[in-house]
Amino acid sequence: MLFNRLTKTRDALVADLPGLTRDRHYGHGKGASRPYLVVDTGGFEPVVTEGILHEMAKQTLQAVAEADAIIFVVDGRQGLTPQDKIIAERLRRDAQGRGIPLIITVNKAEGMNEDVVVAEFHELGLGLPVAISAAHGEGVRQLIEDVLVHFPEAEETTDESTPKIAIVGRPNVGKSTLVNRLVGEERVIAFDEPGTTRDSIYIPLNFHGKDYTLIDTAGIRRKGKVFEAVEKFSVIKTLQAIEDAHVVVLLLDARQEVSDQDAHIAGFILESGRAVVVGINKWDNLDDYTRERTKSDFDRKLHFLDFARMHTVSAKDGMGMAPLFQSIDEAFAAAMAKLSTPKLTRAMMAATAAHQPPMNGLHRPKLRYAHQGGHNPPVVVIHGSGLDGVADSYVRYLENSFRTAFKLRGTPLRVQLNSAHNPYADKKPQVLTASQENQRRRGRIRMKRKYA
Repeated sequence: MLFNRLTKTRDALVADLPGLTRDRHYGHGKGASRPYLVVDTGGFEPVVTEGILHEMAKQTLQAVAEADAIIFVVDGRQGLTPQDKIIAERLRRDAQGRGIPLIITVNKAEGMNEDVVVAEFHELGLGLPVAISAAHGEGVRQLIEDVLVHFPEAEETTDESTPKIAIVGRPNVGKSTLVNRLVGEERVIAFDEPGTTRDSIYIPLNFHGKDYTLIDTAGIRRKGKVFEAVEKFSVIKTLQAIEDAHVVVLLLDARQEVSDQDAHIAGFILESGRAVVVGINKWDNLDDYTRERTKSDFDRKLHFLDFARMHTVSAKDGMGMAPLFQSIDEAFAAAMAKLSTPKLTRAMMAATAAHQPPMNGLHRPKLRYAHQGGHNPPVVVIHGSGLDGVADSYVRYLENSFRTAFKLRGTPLRVQLNSAHNPYADKKPQVLTASQENQRRRGRIRMKRKYA
């Protein structure tokens, strides 16, 4: 809740359920006197030595190691607990060892006397506790200003040209393992249990000297198997991440058949208009028969992604990473391509010369010129007359023609048809006066006599 309040987003999942946040979640802080980054972490259980809670604790300690300041949040309504004392002692050692500020924040203090709600937390010896309400925003601005006073001013820089890459797929296909392999550390929890990742995690990456933003997403199961409210929110976050990305890497499991759910995910990517690269993971140690079956299965069930590159990879061993990113760069360039009007019009004329649009009643649609109407995905707007009756099959033909002409590999392309408006279509017939009617009648009589 505090993360969302500081970033003015809904990027972090919020529900009345312990252990909801698991991975580190980064965001840009807003509403303060200067820019800053804020990191949300999972519940900290430093004494647990195995299982998912241990993995969450490792993520929290990694965030602490990266941080310039630590905000220790406790529950004002629950009061001081033995677990708070254990965490406070661990954070005190880390903060003192690195010489960074450690601020204790008492949350859920709305409607309560501040002096009373913070009184027992003085026992932790972490300085003056700060009472806030993350849900209502009370005291949050002052909290972050008290933290920022320890640091010099810094300018925020953003690069709109940085490709955002969403890693999506079914649960347990290796998405988090792939992210960790690319980043070079255990940046997100990779656990042999479906549903480990619940949030969409944005991670900066420099691969071979080029900057990217990776988005690790929750696995999408079939709708009938999504029962928990938390998992439903996770699916929504994944779909939002797809729409926010420039390129989507659809990760499949080579040891399993391409399922209907894989096809549904691919269909949503296509509907969103996002560039896509397909990665078939766990390719190592497979026999030739399984490899051929997997490729044939992909071609048959995901034939509508024929414009996308397909790569066989092993996230565990790092096999195929460089070719995968070559296709990501290619797909990003295609999705963001700028297409000139003269070239688009020439490509359109070449396509219609090779294959004219089918007749629509007594007339054939006329395509006059084309221009670009957007990118990510590229949109081509065609103007002409009689275009309302152009068949969908011919529109797909035009899409493939433009994609081939401009070598747009890896991205869908959309064609929008705009028919010229007839200026007289809505004009009411003129009502003649009696003298005008007589004049018209006499004119007809004269014409008949002249040609009789």
